[in-house]
Order: sequence, then structure tokens, then C-alpha cells
Amino acid sequence: MKLAVLVFPGSNCDRDMFNAAKHFGVEAAYVDYRETSLEGFDGVLIPGGFSFGDYLRSGAMARVAPIISEVKRLAREGKPVLGVCNGFQILTEVGLLPGALLHNDSHLFVSRNEQLTIVNNKTKFTHQYDKDETVVYPVAHGEGNYYCTDDIYDDLVKNNQIILTYNDNPNGSYKDIAGITNKEGNVCGMMPHPERAMETLLGSDSGVKLFQSMIESWREQHV
Repeated sequence: MKLAVLVFPGSNCDRDMFNAAKHFGVEAAYVDYRETSLEGFDGVLIPGGFSFGDYLRSGAMARVAPIISEVKRLAREGKPVLGVCNGFQILTEVGLLPGALLHNDSHLFVSRNEQLTIVNNKTKFTHQYDKDETVVYPVAHGEGNYYCTDDIYDDLVKNNQIILTYNDNPNGSYKDIAGITNKEGNVCGMMPHPERAMETLLGSDSGVKLFQSMIESWREQHV
């Protein structure tokens, strides 16, 4: 398996994403936002940070980056696409995930470990977890307040797209939503950082099962 780690001006979690992928022995490579091809890649990791400074709206400028058309192509082909923090914001901006990310209701930047609950362990990104398992992921965001309409929320529930919720909501997200997938289940976005939760020595290894789930799901289909 070969994973692309996208790099935008202002990305600051790309090394964490790269190391998380390499942790499981898969091939990973950094891909600049100006590239126009993801040929040969089996999935995409979109890291956190501040793409293009987020001066307009978080993820809005990244939406028109040359590489995005290829991200959409891989998503259409059913390949795994994971966006974390700013990566989640980008996925909503480009229309691969529903909803939007707003300023935290406190209007403060929040940076701390959070306890969350795995509410759907039947996805390509969560099947290594137990249902209702409590995990600890770091959060670090100022615009992590997930918003959607009631109709969109009803669709998310009907299609089992909500995978992760906050136990103590740090940003005002609708219904405590922390992470979702698309209807097909191959595109996942979340505000907390599983790639920063890979070692107990650093506070938590709760993120290991997420990357393990994603990689093993791909291997089951291709090996």
C-alpha cells in the first residue's frame, strides 16, 4: 500500500501523518499541493495545520489547489481518504463530506487531550475498535465546531456516518460530532488528531487502531 501525504503552505502535521503510515510498514510519500497526479497511490492523508494561512475560511483556498481534482478521483474510485483537523475542513470545503466547520463557540483556540467515543466501529477506519470504546486523541483547533442542518444530521444518522463523538465537547460541535465518513465509507474526516496518539509514552496510543483499521481494510481487498 502506498499513501500520499498532502502538503499545503501552512501544513504542520504532515510529518505526524507520514510517521503514522510508516508505523505499519506501508509506503508513504509527501505530495505537494501543486502536483496534478496521484497515480500509483492507494490512498490519501490530508494533515492538519493552516493551509494557505486559512485567511479566507479554513480549507477554502486549498479547495482550488491543483492536487484536489486527484483527491476527488481517488475518492470516487473508493480509495481511502483521511482528513484530520484542517484536512477535515478541506474535505467539507471540496464537497467530499457534508457540513462545515465554524469557529469554536468559545472563540478560543483549544489544545488538549480529549476523551471521545467510537460510536460506529463498522467502518474502514474504526473496525479495530470496540463499539462505544473510549479513546484519547489530542485536539488543536480554533475552528473545529462542526455544523450541519437537521436534515444533514438525519442523513448522517440514517447512513451510520457518524463515527466519533466528544465526551466533553470542546468546541460546540453539533450533537458532539467529532468525526464522520461519506456515505460510501471510504472518506473520513475528524477534528481530533489520531496521528498524534500513536505512543503511550506521549500520552495515548488510541490512534493506532484507526490507522490499523484503514490499512488492514485495504489489504483485505488487495492481498
